[in-house]
Amino acid sequence: MLTSSPRRTTRLPDAAYPSPVELRFETRRSDVPWVDTVWTCTSEKVTAMTSVAAVRWGLVFWEQDDRAYAGVTGPETRTGTAPVPEGATFTGIEFAVGTSLRALPMPALVDGGVELPDTTRRTFRLDGARWETPGPDDAEALVERLVRAGIVLRDPLVTEVLRGHRPAVSGRTVERRFRAATGLTRGAVRQIERARTAAELLAAGDPVGDVVAKLAYFDEPHLARALRSYVGRTARQLREGAGGAIALGLDQRLTS
Repeated sequence: MLTSSPRRTTRLPDAAYPSPVELRFETRRSDVPWVDTVWTCTSEKVTAMTSVAAVRWGLVFWEQDDRAYAGVTGPETRTGTAPVPEGATFTGIEFAVGTSLRALPMPALVDGGVELPDTTRRTFRLDGARWETPGPDDAEALVERLVRAGIVLRDPLVTEVLRGHRPAVSGRTVERRFRAATGLTRGAVRQIERARTAAELLAAGDPVGDVVAKLAYFDEPHLARALRSYVGRTARQLREGAGGAIALGLDQRLTS
C-alpha cells in the first residue's frame, strides 16, 4: 500500500467534498499540546483526491481487505493527486507544528514518509518498539506514551516562535532549529497556512477581494497563484465545491 510517498497513497484530510464522492469523515481538535487533530475516514466509490500542501506530520493507521497498515506522513510543499484505497478505514493523528520523531529527521519526511513494518490490527512497530494501534478515542494516550518514551519530541523554541515571541538567539539559530523540527522554513509554513486559510474562507463564501485584503495578498493574481501551487483549486472551484474530493478542512462541507 504505502510506496515511497505514503501521503500520496494514504494521507486523508479533515474534510472532503463534494457529496457525490464517498469519503466519510469525522475529525476533532485535540486538547493535548502535542496533537493538532485526530481524524477517521471510510472511503467508498472514490479512487483519488486532490492533496493539499500541509505543514504537519502524522501517524496514519488503516485497514483494507483484512490487512492492517501504518505509516508516518510528512509535510507537503505542493498540491498533487493522491490515490485513495477504496473500502479502507483510517485513523490519523496530526501532530502540532514543532513536534518531531526521534528516529526520523523531519526534513527527510517532507513530500513523503515511510511505511511502518510488521503492522497488525492490534500493534505496530515504531523506533524499535511495539505499540498498541490506537482508535480515535485513545490517540492522545498513545502520543503521551510516545512522549514519555522520548520518541516524540518538541522544540520549545519553535513553539515560542509560532506564538509570535522573539527568542534570545540569532535569526540563523532560529531558522536552523525551525527547519530541523518541522522540515520547512518559517516562510514556507506561513505561505502554506495562508493559502489553506484562503481556500477555507473562499469555500465558506467570502468574496475574493475580501480574502485578498484579510490575508494580505498583493492582489487577486497573487492569491490565484498561491491557490494553484498549494491547494490545486481556483477561487471559483472552491466557492462552487467543484473539482472532486480535496484534502482540506472544510467542515461546512463534510461528506456524509
